[in-house]
Amino acid sequence: MLTYLLGDVMRVFAGDFVPGEMGGEKATQSTWMMAAILMLIPIVMVSLTLILPHPINGWLNIILSVFLFLFNLAGIRGYPSYFDRFLIAVGLVFNVVIVWYAWTWIGTI
Repeated sequence: MLTYLLGDVMRVFAGDFVPGEMGGEKATQSTWMMAAILMLIPIVMVSLTLILPHPINGWLNIILSVFLFLFNLAGIRGYPSYFDRFLIAVGLVFNVVIVWYAWTWIGTI
């Protein structure tokens, strides 16, 4: 999530940002709502790690991390800036690390 936010801030300062648009198209309220939900997934993952039992938490982390990995992988070509692609690649690595740790949690129970 922090890499997403850093990319957004850098896009604003780099001049790659047009208010009210996403991907060159006018964003609707539903588009903004989906973006908000997507950005909340990592926050919810952190919170649920503290609340849920290990097996449930492990599987939830695996499922959500794989989803975020595929989502970011599909969208990486839509970012023209090198810093955006770098930050997405870093996010992909973190998703792999989360899946690996969650898998080891499940295996040790």
